[in-house]
Amino acid sequence: MADATKSQDRILVIKLSALGDFIQALGPMAAIRRHHQNAHITILTTKAFEKFARQCGYFDEIWIDERPKWLDLGGWLALRKKLNAGNFERVYDFQNNDRTNIYFSLLSPKPQWVGTAKGASHRNKSALRTTVHAYDGHVQTLALAGITDIKIDRLEWMDGDLSNFNLKDRYVLLVPGCAPQHPYKRWPAENYAALARRLVESGYQPVLIGAKADEDVTNIIVENCPQALNLTNQTSLEQIAALGRKAAACIGNDTGPMHIIAATACPCTVLFSGRSNPVRHAPKGKHVKVLQQNDLKDLSVKTLIENLKFLKPAETRQQNNA
Repeated sequence: MADATKSQDRILVIKLSALGDFIQALGPMAAIRRHHQNAHITILTTKAFEKFARQCGYFDEIWIDERPKWLDLGGWLALRKKLNAGNFERVYDFQNNDRTNIYFSLLSPKPQWVGTAKGASHRNKSALRTTVHAYDGHVQTLALAGITDIKIDRLEWMDGDLSNFNLKDRYVLLVPGCAPQHPYKRWPAENYAALARRLVESGYQPVLIGAKADEDVTNIIVENCPQALNLTNQTSLEQIAALGRKAAACIGNDTGPMHIIAATACPCTVLFSGRSNPVRHAPKGKHVKVLQQNDLKDLSVKTLIENLKFLKPAETRQQNNA
């Protein structure tokens, strides 16, 4: 077993994608850093997550995986050479897919491998791994390597300047978009607009965040609720984390930024269609509530509001004001 006190220990962590999955792996990655305090730890990731890997401070070196195509012989040979030159004593595989199984086969001699690859020294063969949340699967796998001190990473190292945004003291984040190729993950824009108006009535500023591809949705919301602050395509991931820390709450679709916001311990309500599995893929935390409807068009604004603890239903407010 690798000695966690040797300065010459060389450790490789593999996590390639996607945004939500990378966020869920940060807590386990921090646990690896604590376990191997004096080791030289390298992460193999993709360009999209290089900045995250650098900012968190858990790694001494960052390698960018060019992800060679299956028939790119030169790319595979170069990758094999690089992996073997790393002289890693242990590899932690957080991707656990066909690609990283091939990476394991490229290594000679074999290092200790913590993951699901056939032949791994610390192989997680439990059928439960693929039925529980990705974070819980990582916890289960790392336990095989003697790492049990694992917590959700609250992203304290991730912060952004909010001074240029016209934020009010009480605001609620709305994340009404998602990847364009998954339209079924979107709650209708008109519903978000109705929710935004209710937030205004209750003294909250609705704050919209999203990527450029979400502008069609956020524009509809602003047209129907001009009091909403539209920050679409204006926020860095660091600013999203900062917004989450100060928000009263957040309501959004099953999309990457929700994982960042939830990690800050912001009370989150995440909307899932029947085509996604929240048990496996929802943001993690006791402060996260999931509402699932087979077709999100059938999830009413009234039902959503009834599930928002910080926002009383209209009829309740009317009774209290009578």
